[in-house]
Amino acid sequence: MRILISQEQLERRVSELAREIDRDYLSGRRPDDPLICVGVLKGSVFFVSDLLKEVKTPLAVDFFQTSSYGIRGAHRGELRIKKDIDLSVSGRDVLILEDIVDTGYTLRTVLDLFRFRGARSVKLCALLDKAAAREVEVPIDYCGFPIENAFVVGYGLDFDERYRNLPYIGIYEGEAEP
Repeated sequence: MRILISQEQLERRVSELAREIDRDYLSGRRPDDPLICVGVLKGSVFFVSDLLKEVKTPLAVDFFQTSSYGIRGAHRGELRIKKDIDLSVSGRDVLILEDIVDTGYTLRTVLDLFRFRGARSVKLCALLDKAAAREVEVPIDYCGFPIENAFVVGYGLDFDERYRNLPYIGIYEGEAEP
């Protein structure tokens, strides 16, 4: 495993992202109109936890889980919702928190879904941007790190449910590389 982004780099950039989010959302935000922060499971859990501990903006947290891998007969862009959010987003500002944007198919569908549900605004905060893998354009409003087109693990990202708990992001160089 080769370390791509160290624990120290992650901590520093997550703090910076929190300040960027506060810059855009804190001013004039009432406690009865919190920013709805939606973490996309499972990979974003470490990122969401660390980021939102530093955000000062009044917020509410929920989680969303999708599946786009292993669906028989599925076409690109098809998505199965495994866990939907419990909060209403109608008339609210929504910030989607994601670990990585690669092809863009899943996130494009998720962003469109929240707009369809009547959100006042929908923005995306992604820890990693793998632009070289992009097949569908997805606007990333808050980006942690652009990365090369490699398979990465750690800090929530996994290979076969392993390596999520690494405190850094590394390039997976295992024998059974996907």
